[in-house]
Amino acid sequence: MQVDLSRIKIREIGSEDVELMTTYRMDYLAEMQGERNEEFQQKLKYELYQYFSDAIAEDRLFAFLAEQDEVALSFGAMVLKKIPGDFNQTSYLEGDILNMYTVPFARRKGISGMILQELLNEAHNRGISKVSLHTSKEGEKLYRKLGFTEPIYPVLELHL
Repeated sequence: MQVDLSRIKIREIGSEDVELMTTYRMDYLAEMQGERNEEFQQKLKYELYQYFSDAIAEDRLFAFLAEQDEVALSFGAMVLKKIPGDFNQTSYLEGDILNMYTVPFARRKGISGMILQELLNEAHNRGISKVSLHTSKEGEKLYRKLGFTEPIYPVLELHL
């Protein structure tokens, strides 16, 4: 398929698209983390489907899909979380971007940038104060171009 940016349509993902979103998440994970045994993959696929279904229904996640001629090329999602406030504001709504994924043949054509811009526009419309994400080396240039930087506060993790 020849990608033509002028023919790409971006739309919000709804509950009818959860199976597709789950499939792309599985593809993304296989690329980033390698393959796993079939039993584990089936369990993960089931749990991802449940998570996405519930999160969309409860408005804890929104996502966008780029299509050309009804063929899905790219998608990205944002998980929402409400954070307790401080002396500056009583509460904060923050977003974590996940699953920025483009099918291999459509990469490096600007489609992820289109999806990311839709996510950021929607985040702005919803009053989200901060957006964060994990990135691959390949994706870092795009995110920095749109203003993503290192966290203001040090980030520490403890894996339990």
